[in-house]
Amino acid sequence: RPAGTRHRLYTGHRFVALPLDEISVEEDRMKRLLLRADDLGYSDGVNCGIAAAVQAGLIRSVGVMTNMPLAESGLARLQIKDLCLGQHTNICTGRPLSDSSLISSIVDDDGNFKRSSAYRAAARAGEDFVVLDEVIIEIEAQYRRFLELVGREPDYFEGHAVASPMFFRGLEIVAERHGLPYFAMGAPGEPVTFRSTPVLSYVPKDFSSYEADPFAALREALETTPEGICRLMVFHPGYIDAYLRDNSTMLEARIREAAMLVDPDVAAWLAEQDVGLVTYADLT
Repeated sequence: RPAGTRHRLYTGHRFVALPLDEISVEEDRMKRLLLRADDLGYSDGVNCGIAAAVQAGLIRSVGVMTNMPLAESGLARLQIKDLCLGQHTNICTGRPLSDSSLISSIVDDDGNFKRSSAYRAAARAGEDFVVLDEVIIEIEAQYRRFLELVGREPDYFEGHAVASPMFFRGLEIVAERHGLPYFAMGAPGEPVTFRSTPVLSYVPKDFSSYEADPFAALREALETTPEGICRLMVFHPGYIDAYLRDNSTMLEARIREAAMLVDPDVAAWLAEQDVGLVTYADLT
């Protein structure tokens, strides 16, 4: 495990890293909370929202969409050392990195990825149009691009917004091939083991209520975290721009999450709770 931090200390305006050797036994028994921001590279507005959340200190794990043209500029905006960066493998937004003629099962006639709505429709029909060998080609291409952009292996490795068994299997195969720390998508309410740590994702019961007040969800997530479990909350902070408006149905939630994650009152409240903020790199 790389040298790093496990918990974050609130200084009054942002969270800062607390060295591992300064954590007491009592602190190490705190609940663990992993706050992750997805979709870096999606658009400039998303990049700005994630960068603001990182600068405020609550977000220390960021998923990079390496196929997107703005992934490189998104990374340049972060400028934070020891940030936990993951490959947020994407097969439903934008264009692939590999030759579209080699991956016809996951692209449309224009060479763009099939939209997430196509995957949802297939799932409702009990079908999966993803061809395993083809999706592996694109996953590998995005992995190589991650190495080019970041200069190191991803701290975690997972997939974006697609419930496809063949996609999940492709991720597993590529992760096994390169020794990558794969974070699988689990069933709602069931923890997923990452390395040897059980991680339980928070899933809102009512998304419209969540959109109106994501801070209420953060409070609920902490209140309902079982002992011995690391609680994960995945956010998609961003500001609305033309590309996002034209290509994503998630708009209101992004701006509400961005506002919450940079709110110093939220950070101050969180600092008063019996919880330690962690990243994937901290989990053993």
